[in-house]
Amino acid sequence: MPPETLESTPNAAPKANAAPRGASSLLLVSFAAVYVLWGATFFAIRIGIESFPPLVLAGLRHLSVGLVFYPIFRHVSGEKPTLRQWRTTIVTGILLLLCGNGTVSWAEKIIPSGIAALLVATVTLWMVLVDWFRPGGTRPAPRVLVGLALGFVGMGLLVGPKHLGGSERISPYGALTLVLASLAWAVGSIYSKHHPIPNSAMLGVAMQMMAGGAALLIVAGISGEFRELHLAEVTLRSWLALLYLAVFGSAMGFSAYIYILKHGTAAHVATYAFVNPVVALFLGWLLGGEALTLRTILASAVILTAVILVITMPHKDPVEADEAIPAPGEA
Repeated sequence: MPPETLESTPNAAPKANAAPRGASSLLLVSFAAVYVLWGATFFAIRIGIESFPPLVLAGLRHLSVGLVFYPIFRHVSGEKPTLRQWRTTIVTGILLLLCGNGTVSWAEKIIPSGIAALLVATVTLWMVLVDWFRPGGTRPAPRVLVGLALGFVGMGLLVGPKHLGGSERISPYGALTLVLASLAWAVGSIYSKHHPIPNSAMLGVAMQMMAGGAALLIVAGISGEFRELHLAEVTLRSWLALLYLAVFGSAMGFSAYIYILKHGTAAHVATYAFVNPVVALFLGWLLGGEALTLRTILASAVILTAVILVITMPHKDPVEADEAIPAPGEA
């Protein structure tokens, strides 16, 4: 996905140079981790919200990782974040994690996890539109406009007509919340691109997670989610889902992602954007009994084609060509 976020800084730009054999093996392992670990986060969210309220689940996940990461990468990087950098991370933490990831967690109460991943993949398309309409923005190339049109056609297939291919449409309300989550993620990503962030990508991730995690738990408290949380009734599988999201989805997933940014090519980095929804759809079908209907298959083909058209578009700006960001369910 073109624009930059805290996870993708100019200092962390991918390098196309050939790597030693050991580094190449680690790069392959990192790709496998990002493909599988992040693809599975959508299903893990579904399992987690069986016992945890959705905003509480997301808040605990992000705040715990941020509190662990911050002192580590503050020491490793030697950076002392400025007030302006903290302001950026607070704004983006709210947009990306509260409005983005928190909304995805809530929406999975009424939308299958695989479909949620598919709709979240449209964040690529929203980022193009946000970057176009911002002051001084860039008009998309014709090929990208075709991708945008296809993306909206794919979303239309998911929510109507009612009985396409003998299957019911998904909840329009749930689909709308996921679209808004993707839009918030796009706005936050564009915002971070034009405001100061730490040179250390992982330090920026930690700051963002602390800010977003705290915001999620504050909103969870205001909305009454803590009254719905009964720890004695939380199942083992929901605890394991939370552990997976924090350790494998966030900590290990982001570490692998940052390694890919530093050692992979832009074209390779971007592949996760259409691999993850496929993994999520497969896991939802295999482990969660989510139906793979004709409607789902058609919409998947159309939306993923749109995503591929957009992310494989050559960029004149070499910095922009190197930027790719995680989607809301994964971050």
